[in-house]
Amino acid sequence: MLADFNLRIIFEYLPLFLTGLRSTFFISAVSIFLALIAGTIACACRISSIKLLKYPAIAYIEIIRSTPLLVQIYFLYFGLPTLGIRVPEIQTGIIALMLNSGAYIAEIIRAGITSVDDGQIEAGVASGLNYFQRMRFIILPQALGATVPPLLGQSIVLVKDSALLSLISVMELTRVGQTMTSERFMPTEAFLTVAFFYMCIYFCLKALADWSQRKLIYREAY
Repeated sequence: MLADFNLRIIFEYLPLFLTGLRSTFFISAVSIFLALIAGTIACACRISSIKLLKYPAIAYIEIIRSTPLLVQIYFLYFGLPTLGIRVPEIQTGIIALMLNSGAYIAEIIRAGITSVDDGQIEAGVASGLNYFQRMRFIILPQALGATVPPLLGQSIVLVKDSALLSLISVMELTRVGQTMTSERFMPTEAFLTVAFFYMCIYFCLKALADWSQRKLIYREAY
């Protein structure tokens, strides 16, 4: 089936693929970092008893989770200019990925916090620990341990979702594959190479998550 597979063309386009890989890595890393911040803030507002914080956070989370990412990207890319706000393609993609993943991360963190047994929190109160000490020594270590696997999954989803940015002309991995296909009409070579690079990113993220989880387990045991 792959008798006509042409490695020479792949090596010819390798510099362009590496450029796309760097772009994908940069967009994904920045988006994940900002999404963690946005998700943490949204979670804090979501579990707050202050209505002015709680209800806007609920609205943000539900609106983002109930609409497709592609619609959100198109809204930011085509809708904002009609309001007089012009943002470059890469920044538009990062904002869209951040807002989308931030909503899911907020729910992941909230689930981790609520998974901590109430009895442990009550024991912390009885021991004289204040709110920040309870968060530091009781709630957050357990919540982080519970949320590392789903946060890894969400990070992987974000990396794969970054392929949608090719639809707004961001030169990332998928866009490079489309370019090679349109110029040489070799979709097999193009998108197998794209898939290979996405797998490399996936295994790097998986190794990082496994390492961080082992460190967390060690610290808890210690």
